[in-house]
Amino acid sequence: MGASEAKTFVGDPSIVPAVLDFVTQAAAAAGLHPARLMHLQLAVEEVVVNICTYAYQVPPATVTVGTSVSDGRFSVEITDQGVPFDPCTAPEPDCAADLAHRPVGGLGILLVRRMMDEVHYRRDRDQNVLTMAIALNGV
Repeated sequence: MGASEAKTFVGDPSIVPAVLDFVTQAAAAAGLHPARLMHLQLAVEEVVVNICTYAYQVPPATVTVGTSVSDGRFSVEITDQGVPFDPCTAPEPDCAADLAHRPVGGLGILLVRRMMDEVHYRRDRDQNVLTMAIALNGV
């Protein structure tokens, strides 16, 4: 298993640039293919913005972001103490439906699922833990 790092941020949307910088530096050091870096950044941004916007009934709180490398994959683990929410079980939006008849939301989760090679959720005591993995050399 490769090196892992974690950092805790205040759960406010203003942290997005700092989170992206933290993840981008770790991904570059791990050798993530540049074509995949943008996918990773989009997925991380979507998850962090959603946590900061929806997870806490009384904001702000914290978001912990961890990175690791194992078996040719770069992983990001994002942990919050917000209301339970499993994005892996959320239904995919009907992208074929007429725009006027689609419910609001759901596209960000779809983006995360499509950009990452793996997305896993677990509730660990009072925490949401979302793990996303992307192949280092895949294009």
